[in-house]
Amino acid sequence: MGGNQTSVTEFLLVGFPLSPGIQILLFGVFSVCYAFTLLGNGVILGLITLDPRLHTPMYFFLSHLATVDIAYACNTVPQMLVNLLSPAQPISFAGCMTQTFLFLIFGHAECILLVVMSYDRYVAICQPLRYSTIMSWRVCVTLAVTSWTLAVLLSLVDMALFIPLPFCGPQKVNHFFCEILAVLKLACADTHFEKFVVLAVATLVLVGPLSAIMVSYGHIVWAVVKIQSVQGRRKAFSTCSSHLCVVGLFYGTAIIMYVGPQHGDSQEQKKYLLLFHSVFNPMLNPLIYSLRNREVKAALTRRLKR
Repeated sequence: MGGNQTSVTEFLLVGFPLSPGIQILLFGVFSVCYAFTLLGNGVILGLITLDPRLHTPMYFFLSHLATVDIAYACNTVPQMLVNLLSPAQPISFAGCMTQTFLFLIFGHAECILLVVMSYDRYVAICQPLRYSTIMSWRVCVTLAVTSWTLAVLLSLVDMALFIPLPFCGPQKVNHFFCEILAVLKLACADTHFEKFVVLAVATLVLVGPLSAIMVSYGHIVWAVVKIQSVQGRRKAFSTCSSHLCVVGLFYGTAIIMYVGPQHGDSQEQKKYLLLFHSVFNPMLNPLIYSLRNREVKAALTRRLKR
């Protein structure tokens, strides 16, 4: 088995078997989306860094979310663009494992950061008088470090079972990047246990945080309903609407991909769903936060005037 494992030194990413003309068209579309992802999230990061009015816990966590989105896109999209121009371009075994590991880290980090952001909104709306005490900078930094640490540790659990597997062919990965379940199918061994662990970790990381977010927003809705003024209710809901949109986009696609059925024709459909999750979600997040957030729009206006 050790000899067979070393016999595979690279993989071929199948991607999307389409005509050359359509592949060139997709290359242009995805290149624009990639550029907007980097630009949008870069602007969010720049505004949060440069504008003192955005130096609050909510925007501190938003800066981490923007960092995740940039890293998420940089990990998957460039390889996909290369494959659209040169479909037979291989990726090394080490490169494939690295891409899988980083994809898991950024996915887990976003799950946990969205929970932390919902907790921040819960404290801001349900306990406004104690907000500055509870969400001190020390607490914020601790929550951010904990989120990234848990993301790395959970990813290491998957990779510890994944890397030792023997790979002796075929080399074609039916995906546009080294997605862990797609690569597992190429292992020359029984991978039922490894698949169970991957899906168990995914379920834990998705269902657990989503439940916590729902509990937080249950308390938030109850607190907002008790606000007497209509303007107060509108302001409270406006601070949460952007976060709820991002939560819906991220968890909606991720749960379908990893908690739903893992067999049959759904596999090919999930490949296209993951394309939306990897390419369009990171591009839409900064648009959601900028278009639905007065403070971000005001900060952008001030910078443009200067």
